[in-house]
Amino acid sequence: MAATDPLTALDRCESLGRMLEVTAGRHPRRKAVIADEGGIRYRELDRAANRMAHALDRRAGVRPGDRVAILLGNGVPFVEAAFGALKAGAVVIPLNTYLTAPELRYILSDGGASVLVSSDRFARTVRRFSGDLPSLRTLVTAGREDLGGDTRLREEFIRGMPASSPDRHPRRDDLSILIYTSGTTGRPKGAMLTHGNILSNVAGSGRAIEIRGRDRLLLVLPMFHSFTLTACIFMPVAVGARVIVVERVRSLRHLLARLIMRRVTLFIGIPHLYDMIAASGLPFWARPLLRLRLCVSGAAPLSAATLERFAARVRIPLLEGYGLSETSPVVSINPLRGVRKAGSVGRPIPGVDVRIVDGEGRELPPNESGEIAVRGPNVMRGYHNLPRETKETIRDGWLRTGDIGKMDEDGYIFILDRKKEMILFHGMNVYPREIEEVLYAHPDVAEAAVVGRSDRHRGEVPVAFVSLKEGGRARPADLVAHCRESLASYKVPHRMTIMERLPRTSTGKILKRELKNGPQD
Repeated sequence: MAATDPLTALDRCESLGRMLEVTAGRHPRRKAVIADEGGIRYRELDRAANRMAHALDRRAGVRPGDRVAILLGNGVPFVEAAFGALKAGAVVIPLNTYLTAPELRYILSDGGASVLVSSDRFARTVRRFSGDLPSLRTLVTAGREDLGGDTRLREEFIRGMPASSPDRHPRRDDLSILIYTSGTTGRPKGAMLTHGNILSNVAGSGRAIEIRGRDRLLLVLPMFHSFTLTACIFMPVAVGARVIVVERVRSLRHLLARLIMRRVTLFIGIPHLYDMIAASGLPFWARPLLRLRLCVSGAAPLSAATLERFAARVRIPLLEGYGLSETSPVVSINPLRGVRKAGSVGRPIPGVDVRIVDGEGRELPPNESGEIAVRGPNVMRGYHNLPRETKETIRDGWLRTGDIGKMDEDGYIFILDRKKEMILFHGMNVYPREIEEVLYAHPDVAEAAVVGRSDRHRGEVPVAFVSLKEGGRARPADLVAHCRESLASYKVPHRMTIMERLPRTSTGKILKRELKNGPQD
């Protein structure tokens, strides 16, 4: 790598705010973010972030380490607010826009947010808790509606503030993001990520996919998600690429239109979107108009069936990666050049170590299943206000992911399942993902999820939920018979439920907890 390579320069960069300043100096007139409401160039973005940083300091009393929460939809205001808070030395708490008022209240209270940046879209929800949080001193709105408490209009809040860089200079070891993970049970936990955590992950991820300054990245995932923050905001900003924001994908035709009209070269999405593309393929008229060089899938598992259909019908490289909020978040990805193994989430990105361990933390040999453990500069500092959980999760510098997997002799990682989702049937391990892969191979199946249900005699039994493709006619008995052809008898679902659609999170993950806790037999 040349010394002028921006990703190499991140090794010496002290903070995410400084990263933006360097890019703005190199590419002042290049568009940074393009959205439906308009775009912003890198120099303008840096200046807007500086004004927000000064306003947070002078008008909201934000000090280094204070928490600034952001409850905004996708768009330029989110990016400005995030970089502004980071430049002020604050810790950003990105809030899931799909949460209810009690859920948001818990996160804001636990995180100790002193400022909330939001908009009219969420005003009714915010007013339900804004007067009931002692730590929340200031509310800044990008709209016009009152959020309750001490509400400031964004235009008035930043008016008259200097566009120069603030005097505060966070360091790599300072906290930058406090991101709350949903987890499988209990209250969400705040993963504490430093500037160094994210900068190292941006550098490693960028090298793995060979991101370029001239890339045009289509952003369709919610900005509050850890994968979006690193892969779709911080990574393109590091090299001066363009981020093209789409608030919502309405249809395959709508997605293709944005890819073509915006001359997108890099698309980072979730499996649900690739399922949609793979099912239909590309229309004959779209293929010669696309400039897409690479697709990346993350945030949820990608089925082998989808990967095979995508490769056959679309013929654009689709790389599946793996990560979690606690690792900033990217851990591994299939290589852009070289062998890509179906069913694998690839090899660790540069700078990250992975090993498979048993219950005692001993490293297992190739192709043996165990818990995935991760070590590297991307691993979080710990969970906010949860020292016991931190100690249980990070042991001797290795983060226990809670995911069950194996690593082959070439260093490729294969995810088998979540440790907490593993089903124990008569003392035998049953991995839901193995059953789901079999179901996805059925030509009528669009979605599949397998969970464990308590059984008095057998401990737990697997039960399956599926939705069918348009025109699909498979019956539950047909799908059970299909499973019997590929699975041992104890792995075959004891109940098969066909639904119109499976419940999903905002990032496309199937809500297995909702299915698990649904009506029992």
